[in-house]
Amino acid sequence: MSDHQSQPEHQSTSTLEEIRATRQSKVEQLKQLGLNPYAYRWESTHHAAELQEKYADLPSGEEVDLEVAIAGRILTRRVFGKLAFFNLQDETGTIQLYLDKKRIQEGMADIPDAFNHLKQLTDVGDILGVRGTIKRTEKGELSVYVRQYAMLTKSLLPLPDKWHGLTDVAKRYRQRYVDLIVNPEVRQTFRRRAQITAAIRRDLDRQGFIEIETPVLQSEAGGADARPFITYHNTLDMELYLRIATELHLKRLIVGGFEKVFELGRIFRNEGISTRHNPEFTTIEVYQAYADYYDMMALTENLITTVAQEVLGTLQITYQGEAIDLAPPWCRVTMHDLVKEQTGLDFEQFQTVEDAKAAAAEVGIEGLEDCKSIGRVLNEVFEQKAEPNLIQPTFVLDYPVEISPLAKPHRSKPGLVERFELFIVGRETANSFSELTDPIDQRQRLEAQAARKAAGDLEAQGVDEDFLTALEYGMPPTGGLGIGIDRLVMLLTDCASIRDAIAFPLLKPEKPQEAEDKSVKF
Repeated sequence: MSDHQSQPEHQSTSTLEEIRATRQSKVEQLKQLGLNPYAYRWESTHHAAELQEKYADLPSGEEVDLEVAIAGRILTRRVFGKLAFFNLQDETGTIQLYLDKKRIQEGMADIPDAFNHLKQLTDVGDILGVRGTIKRTEKGELSVYVRQYAMLTKSLLPLPDKWHGLTDVAKRYRQRYVDLIVNPEVRQTFRRRAQITAAIRRDLDRQGFIEIETPVLQSEAGGADARPFITYHNTLDMELYLRIATELHLKRLIVGGFEKVFELGRIFRNEGISTRHNPEFTTIEVYQAYADYYDMMALTENLITTVAQEVLGTLQITYQGEAIDLAPPWCRVTMHDLVKEQTGLDFEQFQTVEDAKAAAAEVGIEGLEDCKSIGRVLNEVFEQKAEPNLIQPTFVLDYPVEISPLAKPHRSKPGLVERFELFIVGRETANSFSELTDPIDQRQRLEAQAARKAAGDLEAQGVDEDFLTALEYGMPPTGGLGIGIDRLVMLLTDCASIRDAIAFPLLKPEKPQEAEDKSVKF
């Protein structure tokens, strides 16, 4: 609770241009006074959270005779004659500034009228540096009792609706910098995102994996079923694709003799936008020689639980009101068994695709027109009937070969491959194979994909001849894993939409009438 209630700076409604003009005039006044409104640097001794923690037990009315220096953005200003109280926010939190005219005039004797300049030429949003002592006021507010101040950056635009927050969702994404200023929980999300990716890299490093960067610009997109972005290189006079996966180049490294490699980086897919999809997103792909998808299951489970424990300090989390237990072991179930459990359909009994389609239609499955095999029908039933119900961490095993062109055939189940996907809160979080190492089989599958592409499938890819050449030199048995970083961040930070987990999500440009904000209330 602050010493005084925040008071409006203006009682009227002003346009942004009027506010900008007023603040620009204050910039000129500061310059005329010989004060730089855009400073070069500032030396801080502490952050707000550090002071709040260190002096949490300081009694009301007590002062600590230790000079501190901090800097941050003014969130509120309360001015009362010869006293003023500002609320200052830095990266770690907020603290009150206790501003007394006599004390400031004594501390800044070389600047006549320094206190009045502070009152008249500062606004909410300005970035200020201050020096002073620590004092808890009689009303119990821990404060920096200011001796000196310096304008570090004069803000020309006001914060939205004072500091009640930026609530327009689209505007929050477009102006993430403002969102970060007024919504501290958003800063916490991206701080945790950084902690999550750092923890992943640390854990893989401990296990002997090395990170190697692979090309973003590729002459042949591959490693996934996805529509790529197409670009053009003028000097080479060639069409290029933004990568849709890092898989094929990381496998080349395994061929070359590396046994444990990964890359955590950006992927680009020219696909729809939803609460789970952004055209530019982040994945990690991990490849381990002499391993299979069972090894990858153990790695996935250990990696995610290690990261959750390091970053959150617990394996019991809540996502959108749902309790999630990340404690291992996680459930493991085949796609066939899960579909049978959810629908009663046993896909091992169907002899023709027509029989499979008819049975699927009876349980309410739609969109079967393009399914040309029993395996594709099975996958449609799984996605529509089983996937949304997988709330607790679940490994779904053994996928149809038709939808897994880069996975090794199952060692004991014809028509299936050794593949799993990890589902948590009803969405795919990880994908893994026992990687296909037979170059003849791989060529046949890629050529089948290329035929689909030629027939008009925008998500099918062509044949990467260089990758096939690499396989012909010999790739050892290999387990591969991909984890969607954005979805993992969503889970561990309780974000409802992928846009809340990406600092700058892709958005359509605003129309001029939408972008124009004619007035701002103070």
